Amino acid sequence: MAPGTDVLLLTWLDRADRDTLTVHPRGDATRPRAGVFATRAPDRPNPIGLHVVHVLAIADTRVHVRNLEALDATPILDVKPVIGQGR
Repeated sequence: MAPGTDVLLLTWLDRADRDTLTVHPRGDATRPRAGVFATRAPDRPNPIGLHVVHVLAIADTRVHVRNLEALDATPILDVKPVIGQGR
């Protein structure tokens, strides 16, 4: 891992409600219910999050990234290199 590279972060979405399977999109009760996987609902029956992030800097034990969609203190399960064309 180095600044300027992309990595995959697997996170544990520890605050998600795992019992909710359908929601009104965007919390709008006038819209029909849809499955959580078809929406951007924070509730997820599968608590594992997958994020592609860009490494900005590494300082001691801290890695600074951008493009991470997670709440502060969300547990990180694993970090993997992005493998794609030309790598």
